Amino acid sequence: MRSALPKLFGLAAVIAALSYGTPAATAAETVTMVTTGKGSAQQWPIFIAIAKGYMAASGVTLDLVAAPSTAAAVQQAAAGSANIASGGLTEPLLAIDKGAKIAVLRVETQVAPYSLWAKPTIKSIPELRGKLISIGGAKDITRIYLERTLIPNGVKPGQYDMIFAGTTGARFAAISSGAVDATLLIPPFSFKAKSIGLTHLADVADYTHGLPFTGYATNIAWAEQHKPLLLGFLTAMAKGVDWFNDDAHRSEAIDILVKRSGLSPADVGATYDYYRRLRVFDHKGSIESDVVGNLIKAMQQMDDFDGPRDISRFVDPDIIGLAGQVK
Repeated sequence: MRSALPKLFGLAAVIAALSYGTPAATAAETVTMVTTGKGSAQQWPIFIAIAKGYMAASGVTLDLVAAPSTAAAVQQAAAGSANIASGGLTEPLLAIDKGAKIAVLRVETQVAPYSLWAKPTIKSIPELRGKLISIGGAKDITRIYLERTLIPNGVKPGQYDMIFAGTTGARFAAISSGAVDATLLIPPFSFKAKSIGLTHLADVADYTHGLPFTGYATNIAWAEQHKPLLLGFLTAMAKGVDWFNDDAHRSEAIDILVKRSGLSPADVGATYDYYRRLRVFDHKGSIESDVVGNLIKAMQQMDDFDGPRDISRFVDPDIIGLAGQVK
């Protein structure tokens, strides 16, 4: 059953549009955004929006700060030392349940571009029983993705051990050194995994329909005082997505991420093609009630909520409606 929240979001968007209008070019104000890791492909539209001048045209100077995990990024937003945090969407929901004064803002990547990789001696998912698998964290969205991938293949929680590393780069280092038996990787590290002979066991996207990957959360007190600025940020982000999704920009898009990540053009090019095929980025990235509901259901396996799991506890219609008015 669909929730009545989308109607609420739509009303909030109309009210916000009347109140704030569309952003115009103004003197830029600084927005501090904490990302999970540095130079990640998940922030590709952000890098584009900066490089192409969309952020500046919307009156935004974006100060990007890297954190070692989504939990750390969310903590900074909750504490007010950052305005926006990006990373897996489970962490903001858990923080809100614990009382953090943050609000989910928009979906960043609507499809999980993860794939499951193992040591060369492991050839199938059932062989992961009794093995050590590295994921992002005990309450991280990668745990949901892992279980959604393993269970249909006959491997249940408790039949393997887990170790945690907050970024894909750290997990790639662990498996490439032989410290773990398997892990979840996103491009371009998944392409590197193939080049060094690791075994590709599964693509997570085949098992996680309706479960978006990353998103943005914002400090509520700051957001309530800076809605026009926040709308400018979201508008610039949407323009970055549209620019990325134009195949005519492939070469320049690759150059932009190469400069940000320090990765090879070949790896970044393969990542671009993979992301375009999966349709990872959405223009608005609106947070619908169904999205939040799907995540909450998936997170029930963690059993880490203190309060009720009613969807309305986890969204702020006034803030979430901003993404809905982006044109």
